[in-house]
Amino acid sequence: MPKMKSHRGACKRFKATGSGKVKRERMNGSHNLEHKNRKRTRRLHQSTLVDSTKEKQIKRMILA
Repeated sequence: MPKMKSHRGACKRFKATGSGKVKRERMNGSHNLEHKNRKRTRRLHQSTLVDSTKEKQIKRMILA
């Protein structure tokens, strides 16, 4: 059987934590920040965890 290949786009967007959960960055935090208030932009630069319903699928993509 051939080797499993990871999904390169998913590997750039998601990272597995030490406890086995999957971490992601929030959207809307890269440009047009002058229109968003400071509290919102601070929150957008924090990473968060992937929803549990998608976690198994993403782990398979990043081979975690």
